[in-house]
Amino acid sequence: MKKVITYSLPALTLILLVGCNDGVLTPTLETELSTDTGEVSNAAESNSYEVDSTKFDLGTSGSVTEVACTLSNGATSTCYQVTISGFPSDRTELGPFCPQTTSTTAENSGKWFDDGVLYDLTGEFIRNLDLFYGDSSWSLYNKDTGEVNITDTQTACEAAARPDVDAQYNNYCVQCEISYYSGSSGEGISSTYLIPTQPVPRSSIGSVDRGSVGVAFNGVTLDAAAPTEAILSAYTIAAFDDCVGHVNPFAGYHYHGANHGEGTCPAVAFEVDGHGGAFGYAMDGYAIHTMLNENGEEESDLDTCRGHTDDTRGYHYHSAGPGENLFIGCFAGETAQ
Repeated sequence: MKKVITYSLPALTLILLVGCNDGVLTPTLETELSTDTGEVSNAAESNSYEVDSTKFDLGTSGSVTEVACTLSNGATSTCYQVTISGFPSDRTELGPFCPQTTSTTAENSGKWFDDGVLYDLTGEFIRNLDLFYGDSSWSLYNKDTGEVNITDTQTACEAAARPDVDAQYNNYCVQCEISYYSGSSGEGISSTYLIPTQPVPRSSIGSVDRGSVGVAFNGVTLDAAAPTEAILSAYTIAAFDDCVGHVNPFAGYHYHGANHGEGTCPAVAFEVDGHGGAFGYAMDGYAIHTMLNENGEEESDLDTCRGHTDDTRGYHYHSAGPGENLFIGCFAGETAQ
């Protein structure tokens, strides 16, 4: 039997202009960051490659412009102001998320993660949540009809998709539709972020806080960790799709993990040398690549922030696994205020 896994994670918040880490000491770039002190040594500033803004494909409603900005170390710099529409540019529809009944198969169901593992959120998985978590209070379905309890209105979505889940939506599969927040654009919640045009290494690592971690090339926010402790304590499941993304009233559609590989989305090609492909930029301007290379292997020299350096790409990150509820461990570069 499994027990409930709890995490000390922040609540989801609406971020309109992201990148501020005021008061956080900042890491000088290196291939190894100390896990004990958060300090770096043998700085490799020459490995700070410029952000390539042409990699962003943001659709007709998104934009990238260069603006003046102030970094978290107080220095004046230039940043890319990235405005996203709230809908991935490489898709026409989202989901599936919650299974409709206890007999719904993986093909028509979304995902859920627990203790680092990404699971198919099938009807059978819903039916056995009491065994999975070792708690008889779990019951997300009607035992007579087999229908799964799903938040199917905007009111229900907004009452359940928050850290303090409304008690009437305990034992629900939480699903919010992008149409609730589309407005005249037909898309989602528009957000704007600042990313330095040239990464600036820190002298000591910067924490990944409540704000967004980065922006994917397809215009989707790479969000901070989902508040799983609050979700599970209310006997709810905040369903994801195959891309480990979902919709909430604060950030619109956003990712909580990277599920890149055969049969998953979004598709990310390997680089010509077999290295994992990049799929977005972190808020400090360093690229985030897939977890695995062409041979299905993870890089062996990643630092505390999940970054390393090579001659082709300079310093860059590799995302954590799709079930780990994070992308990178910390910021190795200055972020924008």
